[in-house]
Amino acid sequence: MAAVLALAVAAPAHAQDTLATVRVTVRHEGAPVEGAIVRALAPDRAATQTDAHGAATLRLPAGDRALVVERLGFRADTLRLALRAAQDTAVAASLTAKGAEVEAVVVTATRDERRVEDTPLRVEVIDEEEVAEKVAMTPGDIAMMLNETSGLRVQATNPSLGGANVRVQGLRGRYTLILADGLPLYGGQAGGLGLLQIPPLDLARVEIIKGTASALYGSSALGGVINLVSRRPGDEDAQTALVNRTSRGGTDAVYFGAGPVTARAGYTLLAGAHHQQRQDVDDDGWTDLPGYARVVLRPRLYLDDGAGRTVFLTGGVTAEKREGGTMDGRTVPDGTPAGRAYAEALRTRRADVGGLARWVVPAERALHGAIVTVRASAMEQRHAHRFGAVREEDRHRTWFGEAAVAVPRGAVTYVAGAAFQRDAYHNADVAGFDHAHAVPAAFVQLDADPAPWASVSASARLDAHGAYGTFVNPRLSLLLRRPGEADGGALAGWTTRLSGGTGAFAPTPFTEETEATGLTPLAPLRGLVAERARSASLDVGGPLATALGRLEVNATAFGSRVAHALQVADARGLTADGARRIALVNAPGATHTWGGELLARLVHALGEEGPEGADGEEPPALRVTGTYTFLRGRECDPSVPAGSAASCARREVPLTPRHAAGVVAAVEREGTSRVGLEVYYTGRQALADDPYRRESRPYVIVGLLGERAFETRAGLARLFVNLENLTNVRQTRFDPLLRRTRGPGGRWTTDAWTDLAGFTVNGGVRLAF
Repeated sequence: MAAVLALAVAAPAHAQDTLATVRVTVRHEGAPVEGAIVRALAPDRAATQTDAHGAATLRLPAGDRALVVERLGFRADTLRLALRAAQDTAVAASLTAKGAEVEAVVVTATRDERRVEDTPLRVEVIDEEEVAEKVAMTPGDIAMMLNETSGLRVQATNPSLGGANVRVQGLRGRYTLILADGLPLYGGQAGGLGLLQIPPLDLARVEIIKGTASALYGSSALGGVINLVSRRPGDEDAQTALVNRTSRGGTDAVYFGAGPVTARAGYTLLAGAHHQQRQDVDDDGWTDLPGYARVVLRPRLYLDDGAGRTVFLTGGVTAEKREGGTMDGRTVPDGTPAGRAYAEALRTRRADVGGLARWVVPAERALHGAIVTVRASAMEQRHAHRFGAVREEDRHRTWFGEAAVAVPRGAVTYVAGAAFQRDAYHNADVAGFDHAHAVPAAFVQLDADPAPWASVSASARLDAHGAYGTFVNPRLSLLLRRPGEADGGALAGWTTRLSGGTGAFAPTPFTEETEATGLTPLAPLRGLVAERARSASLDVGGPLATALGRLEVNATAFGSRVAHALQVADARGLTADGARRIALVNAPGATHTWGGELLARLVHALGEEGPEGADGEEPPALRVTGTYTFLRGRECDPSVPAGSAASCARREVPLTPRHAAGVVAAVEREGTSRVGLEVYYTGRQALADDPYRRESRPYVIVGLLGERAFETRAGLARLFVNLENLTNVRQTRFDPLLRRTRGPGGRWTTDAWTDLAGFTVNGGVRLAF
C-alpha cells in the first residue's frame, strides 16, 4: 500500500474561504505515474487526473476527506486526510503493480490503456530500441521491422512495383488493419504500398494484436491490428537528421524534430525524401527493384492543460511515383517476333488529417472520474495506375469518427462507445466498382480484476454495414498470473492468456491479386457475402533466472477459421489488351489456419560496472532473441471445380511457410556502439500459378549491422553500416520472375516468395542535435 506523507503549509486565510488545496503526487517504484485518476469519495466526488509528472490538484472543503487513486494495471490506493481551510496539503501516493513488471509500456490498442503485461488480450510491442535498430536498416519504410517480428510476414503483392502487405499468423494481408496513433490515417486497409511509404524515424513503439480484433475495431481488423505509436515531444527541443545510401541505388533523407511550443503545448515534425533507381538484377529485361521518388511530411501538435485534458492533432501528405515493368529497350514475350514493351507505373497522392481529445469527467457529473475519448480522421488517396497500355485512375476516401467513455470503478472498468466510418471509392476508367460504404457501430467492453492473480476482458461490437448487413462480434480474454517473486517459485511472474473472438470482413475489389492486375480484367462483383472468422489463442510465458541472466520465454498456440473467404477464379473472356479475365468468388469451404510460436529473449551483461569514481559507464550487454513459428493453412483450391456448394478440393494456402525461425544477437554499449547479427530461416511454401515450380525452396538470410556514435560540434552523430542478405538469396537465382506467358488477370510476373534484391549494403549517418 501507499506510504503517505502529509505536509500542512499555512497560507494567508480569508474568513470566507472554506476550501483546502490538495496536491497529490503519484509514483510507482520512484517513477511518476501519468494518467492516474484521483477522486474524492462522497460527498465531494471531485476528480482529476495526474499529468506527465504524476501530479494532480484538487480543491475540497475542509474536514476529514478520503481520496482514491486508481490506474489501470495498479492496485487502487485510498488516502484519508484531515484538511484545514485555506491551507495546502501535499500528499505522495505510491501505487503497487498488480503483476510482475516486464517493461513500463502502457498500450493503447486495447482501449483500456493497461501496461502491456496486464492486458488479458496479448499485445506484442516493438519498443523504441528495436525501432531504432530497424531505422538503420531501412529508414524509408517499416516493412523489414514488421517482417522480422514473429508471426508476421510481409508478403509482396505486386513484385513489379514493390507492393506488399502484412499477413498475421497466416491470414491474408487485407485483413490487417494499420493504425497511426489509433487513427486509420491510411484508410480502412493500407493497401499494397502503405507499408512502403511510412518512415519509422518518428515511431516510439509498435503495438500488435494478432488474431481477430473486429470486436475492437470493426470489420477492417479481421486478421489483427498494427498500431504505430509516434514519439512525443519533450521539455526541450530535439532534432534528428538521417541520410542513407544503398548499393542498389537507393537514397533516403529523413528529418524529425520535436519540442515545446508553450508550457502546455508541444510539436513534432517528420519530413522525408526517398529515391530508388530501377534495377534489373538478373539482366532479363524486367525490373526486379522498381524505381520511385517519394516525399513525406507529417506535423503533429500536442496540447495538455495539466488537469487531465489533452488534445492531439496531426496531418500528413505523401507524394510518390513508381516505375516498373520492362526496362528501356526491352520487351516481354507476347507471341510476336519482336515482342513488346510493357511498362508499369503508379502515381500516388495522399493527404490526411486526424485528431484525438481526452478528458476526465468532473465531479458534478454522474460519471465522475470517467475518461472520455473522442477521435476522428479523414483521408483521401488518388492513384494513377499503368499496366502496359491500360490506364486506371482512382480515388479512395475514408472518414472516421469515434467517441468512447471508460469508467473505472475499483477493480472493474466499463467502456462504451460509438463509431462511424465511411469508405468511398471511385474509378474514372473502369465502371462497376464505385462504392460508398457507411458503417455506424456501437461497442462495449468490460475489464475486471476479480483477484490479484486473474484479469478478464470482454468486448462486443455491432457494425451496421450499408451493403453487407449487420455484424455482431464478441471477444473474451482471460489472464491468469502466477504469484510474484516472493514465494521463490521457479515460475514466479509467469502468465497464461486465453483469448477467442469472432470477426467479419466486407468484400471489396481490392485483394492481393488485383493489386498486381488492376480492376480492368476483374468481372463485376456479384452474389458475394461477407467473410466470417473465428479465432482463438493460448499464450504462456514469463521470466526464468539463468546463469547468463534473465531469460524471457513465451509460447503461443493459435487457430482460426474463415468462412466464405474471398478468392480469385478464372472468368471467361479476354480484355482488349489480351489479359485473361478473373472474378472474385466466395470459397465454398472454410479456410483453416493453425500453428504455434516460440519466443525467447536473453540479456547478459558483459562485465561489471566500474567502481565508484571510475568512468561510470555501463558495461556492454549481449541481447539475444530467438523465434520460431510453425504455421499450417488449408483452403479451397479455386482452380478445381467444387463438388458441391459446401465442399471443395483443398490445398495449402500459397506463400505460407510451414517453418520459420530467426536468431538476432547484438552487443551494445549504451550510447556508444552496437554490433548486431541476424539469421533468418524460411521453410518451403506452396505456390499457385507459378509455371516454374509448385513449391518454393527453403532459404537462410543473414544480416550484419554495425553502429558507432561520435560527439561532434553539431551534436551526437551515429554512423551505421548494414550488410543485408549476406547469403545473397535471390528468387531470380533459382527461377525467373518474368513468366513466359501472361498469367491470370494479365500479370507478367510470378509471386515473389523470397527476396528480389540479393546482397545489399547500406550505410549512412544519423545526427541528433
